[in-house]
Amino acid sequence: MTPQNPAPRASVSIVLAGSGGAGVMTAGNMLLEAAALAGYYALMTRSSGPQIRGGEAAAMVRIATGPVENMEDHFHVLAAIDWQNIHRFAAEIPLAATSLIVGDPDQGEAPAEFLKSGAPHAPVNLKKLAKSIPGGWPNMVALGLLAALVGLPEASVMKAVGKSLKKRPDSLAASLAGVRAGMAAAEALPARYPLLPAPDATSARWLITGNEAAGYGAIRGGVRFVAAYPITPGTELLEWMAPALAKVGGALVQAEDELASINMIIGASYGGVPSLTATSGPGLALMIESLGLATASETPVVVVDVQRVGPSTGIPTKSEQSDLNLALYGLHGDAPHLVLAPNSVSDCLFTTQWATHLAEATQAPAIVLSDQFLGQARAVVDRPADLAFAAERVTAPANAPDYKRYALTDSGVSPMAIPGTPGTAYTADGLEHGERGTPSSQATDHLAQLDKRRRKLDSVDYGSHWADVEGEGELAVVTFGSCTAPVREAFARARRDGFNARLVSMRLLSPAQPARLADALAGVKRVLVIEQTHSGQFYRYLRSEYDLPGSVSSYRRPGPLPMRPEEIVSQLEQWSKA
Repeated sequence: MTPQNPAPRASVSIVLAGSGGAGVMTAGNMLLEAAALAGYYALMTRSSGPQIRGGEAAAMVRIATGPVENMEDHFHVLAAIDWQNIHRFAAEIPLAATSLIVGDPDQGEAPAEFLKSGAPHAPVNLKKLAKSIPGGWPNMVALGLLAALVGLPEASVMKAVGKSLKKRPDSLAASLAGVRAGMAAAEALPARYPLLPAPDATSARWLITGNEAAGYGAIRGGVRFVAAYPITPGTELLEWMAPALAKVGGALVQAEDELASINMIIGASYGGVPSLTATSGPGLALMIESLGLATASETPVVVVDVQRVGPSTGIPTKSEQSDLNLALYGLHGDAPHLVLAPNSVSDCLFTTQWATHLAEATQAPAIVLSDQFLGQARAVVDRPADLAFAAERVTAPANAPDYKRYALTDSGVSPMAIPGTPGTAYTADGLEHGERGTPSSQATDHLAQLDKRRRKLDSVDYGSHWADVEGEGELAVVTFGSCTAPVREAFARARRDGFNARLVSMRLLSPAQPARLADALAGVKRVLVIEQTHSGQFYRYLRSEYDLPGSVSSYRRPGPLPMRPEEIVSQLEQWSKA
């Protein structure tokens, strides 16, 4: 049992669960907002079943005094408005004996899957408390209860509720009363998980999702046209961009399917407008043929793949990194292109902006491999730096003498004529061609254009953006994407025990950067590759493209469960002793 006067914590993790319509996501977002208003950092992820509407749902919130990009090893509090099918989330909601389970006794007992943790189960009549308030809702009672358990200021909670319900004044009074009822009910609970005081804000902070960050990064990078077909978990990126593009003179078109969307953005980019689409694995599979057209015609486009569990329809609401092989190798023929991966919610902004810049500069397609965890997570983050780079496409002037669209330049990049520019007409299609774009089946033209398309990617100076390289020592972990944050937290714990290692989180996955990785791993004797796939796609890619030093091991598993710091610490301990 938690002591009567527990020591304040730097981080607390909470789950609010319930059936469809119970409002757990609404309350979770309000809790996140309240934490932000109180000066804390926070992260909210969500879990739901595969159904389109209804069904079980869980809002998972971590509140901390410092930046957080992943969930902890276990949750301190599980509060359930009801227990309908919540047992399906048992593996996603690890509890400890020091945790607390709060449930409405009128909705049954907590499932055995949770009770086996040894955590005490405290009954709270959430629905009865809500019914005692005209227009009251159980989720608002639960919100107040959870806020009290972690010590969030009442004023911050009330402000968050008011901000969320400012367009529904008829519901506001009842909701505020429900919050107060929940705070009062928390007084009778046997445990508390108070937070340390919030840090003084030294910089502006944003409350943003990875999908929103990616959309904003695309706009900052110069994207002004988006065509897309909705698909979980990438739809929110498109929903956010629709009004945002209108504010900067751009436009979004909802296509009839993924095939139409990719071809629309190729057409728009051919017309001179930086363009993007967003999808998930099944949609990316449909776009592959047209990405080959963009490669051969040297038409820059950006595709954001918010990965989910596959194959086929897979688990649309869960995260995985298993589209890696498709993104790297899926295009038919030898088709050099860019593949990038953000490693945090806020990094979704930078990576998508950089991808747009690189696509435009190299006149090549770029695939951004986000995932469900990053894309749909909502986090309080320090405001990302304003970066100057944006779309910079080399275009041909009017009446350019002896214009050759695919001229064999030293850099591999040749000026792209915008349709309608006088004196720059050329043949544009998917056939192999010579320098003028005229279709050719000659071996010399094919080899020359293959070399050109490869050379323009190899000639770019990617600088330090290719990866985040941290730490020192003879042991190194190489990872990418959403696996980065739990590895960072595991490293912080390991350092307290005197264990030192290097972290290389790769942001640029293709083209390969063997010289840069060799420098980053200089002096390393053992390498551990960590990823969220079943077959070790990232490990096999590294072994095929890079000369890794010393002994190389792989730790991988598929979704839907996220990587947690504790298991990575365990791997580091085993690995260091092997």
